[in-house]
Amino acid sequence: MKVFCGRVNPTTGAMDWVEEDEHYDYHQEIARSSYADMLHDKDRNEKYYQGICAAVKRVKKRGQEAVVLDIGTGTGLLSMMAVTAGADFCYAIEVFKPMSDAAVRIVKANGFSDKIKVINKHSTEVTVGLDGDMKSKANILITELFDTELIGEGALPSYEHAQRNLMQDTWEAVPHCATVYAQLVESHRLWSWNKLFPLNLETGDIRPHPELESCPGAPSVCDVQLSQLSPKDFKILSEVLCVFRVNFSQQVSSSPTSHPVHFKCLARGAAQVVLSWWEIDMDPDGSITCTMQPSWMYLAQQPVPWRDHWMQCVYFLPKESLVTQGEMWCLTANQDDYCVWYSLTKSSTQQNILCRERPACHCGAHITWNRARFGELNDRNRTKLYLEALKKVATPSSTCLFVSDGSLLPVLAHSLGARQIYTLESSSISQHLMEKLFQVNHLGEKIQVLQKSADSLTPADFQDMKISALIGEPFFTTSLLPWHNLYFWYSRTALSKNLAKDCAVLPYSASLHVVAVEFKDLWRIRSPCGICEGFDVSIMDEMIKNSLNFRESHDAEPHPLWEYPCRALSEPTKVMTFNFTELVPTEEINSSGSLNLVRSGQCHGAVLWMVYELTKEISISTGLTGVSEDTGECQWYPHRKQGVYFFSSILNPQTAPTQSLSSISYSLTFVPKEGDIRMCFES
Repeated sequence: MKVFCGRVNPTTGAMDWVEEDEHYDYHQEIARSSYADMLHDKDRNEKYYQGICAAVKRVKKRGQEAVVLDIGTGTGLLSMMAVTAGADFCYAIEVFKPMSDAAVRIVKANGFSDKIKVINKHSTEVTVGLDGDMKSKANILITELFDTELIGEGALPSYEHAQRNLMQDTWEAVPHCATVYAQLVESHRLWSWNKLFPLNLETGDIRPHPELESCPGAPSVCDVQLSQLSPKDFKILSEVLCVFRVNFSQQVSSSPTSHPVHFKCLARGAAQVVLSWWEIDMDPDGSITCTMQPSWMYLAQQPVPWRDHWMQCVYFLPKESLVTQGEMWCLTANQDDYCVWYSLTKSSTQQNILCRERPACHCGAHITWNRARFGELNDRNRTKLYLEALKKVATPSSTCLFVSDGSLLPVLAHSLGARQIYTLESSSISQHLMEKLFQVNHLGEKIQVLQKSADSLTPADFQDMKISALIGEPFFTTSLLPWHNLYFWYSRTALSKNLAKDCAVLPYSASLHVVAVEFKDLWRIRSPCGICEGFDVSIMDEMIKNSLNFRESHDAEPHPLWEYPCRALSEPTKVMTFNFTELVPTEEINSSGSLNLVRSGQCHGAVLWMVYELTKEISISTGLTGVSEDTGECQWYPHRKQGVYFFSSILNPQTAPTQSLSSISYSLTFVPKEGDIRMCFES
């Protein structure tokens, strides 16, 4: 059955009504899931297998039948491990219907249907009894309900309910326990993801609104591949602290609580950020441990497992505190059933350590801007480039219109003496945020914020003046892929009647660039698994493949590539140009050619990004910023996501070429009506 779905097109800004299969949403869920990533996590799989074998052995040693409850079974992998280890029966719970159906088929294909029952319910809905989902309560509890924050997927309430209602009086748990670690650091780079820094201009400093300075920030954790940060990016202020433990072999509580840890500071600095990760012990002896610690915690020759489903956490303290070497401080991890947050106080402070309310943004900035956008606005080198470019177009006689979300460029134009300045915001929240910023810097009457669509603006909005300079970064909060910011071009087209004949447009053009790459690890998220720890999970591979073929495999997907190392196998190539001084064309723009491979390696895919030409001399790249001549290692612009197109040889290894490639052919089509780029790459 087909259904009509309404979606706002991020490039054109129009509401598109498209006919989709009724199962489109879950196909997207499966296509972009982390199932393949988890199945490729050999360290995780081996540790779970070892822990399950040990738990079954302990139960059998007591002369009991081993009855397993596996919550969030996914493919059924852990249940199959349990039966292989000697478990008498397994109840495998999976709430996601397509995944549950796949688990039934996988269990059957591996010959375990007589000992594994897959239950398509939430664990809190499962019943026990002769007529229930489970004939008896279990004595081994196996779960994989964790996220990067450990408890963010509701692990604690699920454990709490299962232990009270679905488990025997005593039970074994795999994992047995989890430990959360934290380290206090000073980091200009990470702090720039959470606060707006003052902007130093010749005409005076531009400061953020006091509400923004005092705001605790967004409540959600910032998950990141900490191993990709340079040691120069932070200064360590504390030892690695054991913050709290959860014992899953005892009754778990999801009630809010706090975990204060007193420590001695290692150095003087501004305490701003808490780096955190966790590890799980699969057995009571602590001899089988799976850790999420960053790479710098490993010994020199020790292999570092790669994971994308579990990373590390960055927490921003509500405010920075100056600490001195040797001082005693108290770092408190506050926790509710879904979230962890931190507070820092001096150990000498006499106060009751109570569980504080979860922090929430009250300034609007952390709702409007993501962490990467904060970093971009605080990038002083980038700001200098825009300031130099604006000197060409923003003059005392200029009437400037800025089309970008939450941009500081209007402030730069004012510092250059522009006469009339207007800025267009796409949301009321962004409008209020920018108005407060301008007002606190006494620019409220000099910069007018318009919360309208470009096609609804009239000469009256500009006091019957023609726009002499149309300016954008461009950046829009709705953009996911690099070319979605071509919304600036569509806005320019809609505004054409309001522009002066000699109107300057900045940037005056944009170009799409592409490079063929070999990823160190990212390819794993789209690669089929086949046999996992001796079990055939190819049904899951086929399920993901079918969902990708539904549409997603023909599209690029956004990834922040500074977190994912890769090597350039071809030279970066400009493949398409968009002239912003002209209207969006009605005809398609086509580009085809080949990428000659200049380095050896396995070609996993192509990366696409945009470069904006501000002036003839100044351009801004939102993608590749450098390539090592020797190794081809890539450096990427850290404030935007790049578009990644995985080649079919990753999705279907049987299609991989048997001989080394010399080139990759491409065919790209920009479809103005859709505002999207259709692409095809072939080896």
